[in-house]
Amino acid sequence: MSEKGGNLVFLQLKSEKDCMQHIRNFCIIAHIDHGKSTLADRLLEFTKTIQITEGQMLDDMDLEKERGITIKSHAIQMEYEYQGEKYLLNLIDTPGHVDFSYEVSRSIAACEGALLVVDATQGVQAQTISNLYMAIDHDLEIIPVINKIDMPSAMPDEVEDEIVELLGCDRKDILRASGKTGEGVEDILKAVVERIPHPEGNPEAPLQALIFDSVFNSFRGIIAYFKILNGSIRKGDKVKFFNTGMEYDADEVGVLKMDMVPKNELSTGEVGYIISGIKDAKEVKVGDTITHISRPCDKAIEGFQEVKPMVFAGVYPIDPTEYENLRASLEKLQLNDASLTFQPESSVALGFGFRCGFLGLLHMEIVQERLDREFNMDVITTVPNVSYMVYDKQGGEKEVHNPSGLPDQTLIDHIEEPYIRASIITDSTYIGPIMKLCLDKRGELIKQEYVSGNRVELYFMIPLGEIVIDFYDKLKSISKGYASFDYHVDCFRPSKLIKLDILLNGEPVDALSTLTHQDNAVTFGRRMCEKLKELIPRQQFDIAIQAAIGAKIIARETVKQVRKDVTAKCYGGDVSRKRKLLEKQKKGKKRMKQIGNVEVPQKAFLAVLKLD
Repeated sequence: MSEKGGNLVFLQLKSEKDCMQHIRNFCIIAHIDHGKSTLADRLLEFTKTIQITEGQMLDDMDLEKERGITIKSHAIQMEYEYQGEKYLLNLIDTPGHVDFSYEVSRSIAACEGALLVVDATQGVQAQTISNLYMAIDHDLEIIPVINKIDMPSAMPDEVEDEIVELLGCDRKDILRASGKTGEGVEDILKAVVERIPHPEGNPEAPLQALIFDSVFNSFRGIIAYFKILNGSIRKGDKVKFFNTGMEYDADEVGVLKMDMVPKNELSTGEVGYIISGIKDAKEVKVGDTITHISRPCDKAIEGFQEVKPMVFAGVYPIDPTEYENLRASLEKLQLNDASLTFQPESSVALGFGFRCGFLGLLHMEIVQERLDREFNMDVITTVPNVSYMVYDKQGGEKEVHNPSGLPDQTLIDHIEEPYIRASIITDSTYIGPIMKLCLDKRGELIKQEYVSGNRVELYFMIPLGEIVIDFYDKLKSISKGYASFDYHVDCFRPSKLIKLDILLNGEPVDALSTLTHQDNAVTFGRRMCEKLKELIPRQQFDIAIQAAIGAKIIARETVKQVRKDVTAKCYGGDVSRKRKLLEKQKKGKKRMKQIGNVEVPQKAFLAVLKLD
């Protein structure tokens, strides 16, 4: 009896090992607009996973379709028959824009291989390189693919040279394909099966599954996507999340196709989802480990890199009573976008809100759009800034996150601002413009060294306040997307910083206040006034826009009033009749100016970030 039982266990183990041999987990990485999502659609079409009806099938968010970019990574399972055997291919399509590189890092953690897609018309670009390094750090098998070979301006041979130089691979390893016509798609699928290794792991070990993404469903709660590294999970199992220590029942587990497909059991190497009725967003952390309560694993899976926000800004509800709704919306959005960070703060003009950290200006715009579309939240976003240490004349110190929290200028002894140690990797062609950009931002060059070929690494000390607004975007544009940028906060240093206030009809708008360096204050104030003049709508009275440092006004613009022609009904007669009407209008305008308030449109807050 025992012998038969032993045989049964052996057979089961063999079949599970056999199953693992037929699983391939891979992602698609590329620079923005190199055709990843279109190529992913062709793969799905070829494996008969879905019928392509319109546009990109995986980019299902309205915003993604409108802007033609991928914002979220999307996981989907395909079945492919190769040499008489069935293979399960789990594909994760990732974003290309640098602001969503965190999505890419999470996808890479759940894969054993990656398709590196390069546009035949544009060649190797920055995000290609930084995503490639990320994939190599995780020991992924790289399959290089040249896409868009059907285009008239394609240069496949030149691009092939670039890939060989970048990867050091053989020319015969590089595949050529077209996402539009479907050419070369079968070769890609064959290469995925032949070259990408199957997942490693022990189906008999305690359950260890990595959560790499999560979404919120208003009916079913939070759905976590995971990849099983060891063990297996069945429907109805009692599981716990390792880092939070929370325990749940696995109400439903399954795999991700175009819709979610429930299964009774998922084993080692498989990618799937779990629904366990979680309602609170704080309970699911991307990068956490799922394990069984009865037989837990020894340690959590080492998560992936911590997110580093680049831009910080206050987000406030237009209606103060919506504060709690905004908190709930941000928590749900954070599930979908783990790179968003936020903490509560308050402002004199805007009331209670949140200080949010974003990866860049596009990320900030997208978060704002998603709050509006998905959660119906009307919000105001303030000018981005960083935190400063303020020392008063009595020797006390205070950390200030917001210019409105700054003490009176007469009480301040000095202000210290955070400096970062920045590392920029670029092509040697762009050293000149990049150095000029960093020095204009009050940076100091520490050293430069050649990495390989004509790639240079530059080290700078730059004030963090100078990089939060538009530094990253400018760096990308002057280096044609080639420069990659990394930083860590190094120290605080004394700086000549002053608070620049913007006044509308003599009233300060604290959401537009900024801390800026003394040398830049006048030009920055003047440009802000000019920009606001364009964006603030005209009223029935004159609006004075002023930039002030303390009590000193340094710039002024006026939005002229909209005037009704009250003398139109007078024809001929004594001039005093016209004068009487104009005097009456003037009194009305004066009274209106005293009680009228100026609405600052959301565009004005955003425009401040885009000042060149």
